[in-house]
Amino acid sequence: MSASHPAVHPVEAPPATDANDVPRVRMKDTQGMPGTVGGLALRLLQFAFAVGALCVMVSTSDFSSVTAFRYLVAATALQGLWSLVLAVMDTYALLVKRCLRNSRVITLFSIGDGVTSTLTFASACASAGITVLIGNDLGLCGQNHCSRFETATALAFISWFTVSPSFLLNFWSLASR
Repeated sequence: MSASHPAVHPVEAPPATDANDVPRVRMKDTQGMPGTVGGLALRLLQFAFAVGALCVMVSTSDFSSVTAFRYLVAATALQGLWSLVLAVMDTYALLVKRCLRNSRVITLFSIGDGVTSTLTFASACASAGITVLIGNDLGLCGQNHCSRFETATALAFISWFTVSPSFLLNFWSLASR
C-alpha cells in the first residue's frame, strides 16, 4: 500500500506584540468625506449659501405669492438645517479624532444629501423659471423684486453645487464597500 504520510514541519511562534502597537489599516481619508476638514468646509459652504438664499428670499415682501418661491424657502431652510447638523457632527469628529466611516452613518449621510440636494435643485430650477417669466416674458420687474429673486435663486444653485460633492463622495464610499 502506497499512501502518502503527512509531514510535520516546525512552525515558529508569532512575534510577541503589545496590543496597543498593532498598526491599524484604514482607508485614506478623502477630503470632503464626513469627519475631514474638507467635509467640514463643504458643510459650512452649504449652510452659508442655503441660509443666504433663504434670507434674501424672505427679505422680499411678495415671495409668498408664488408657490415656487415658497418651495425655495422651504428647501433652503431644510438644506441649511441639514448642513448645520452635519457640520456640527464633522466638528465633533475632528475634535475627538473619531472616524465617521460607519456603514449606517454613511448611508444616512448619502440619503440625506441626495434628498436635500434634489429638493434644493428642483426649487432653484422652479424659482429660476418663475424669475425668467416675471422678468423677461411679462416685463414686470419694475413692480417686483427681480434682482432679489435672481440672487436667491443663484445662491440656491450654488448651495446645490456644494452639496453635490458631499453626496457623490458619500455614495462612492458606500458603493465601494
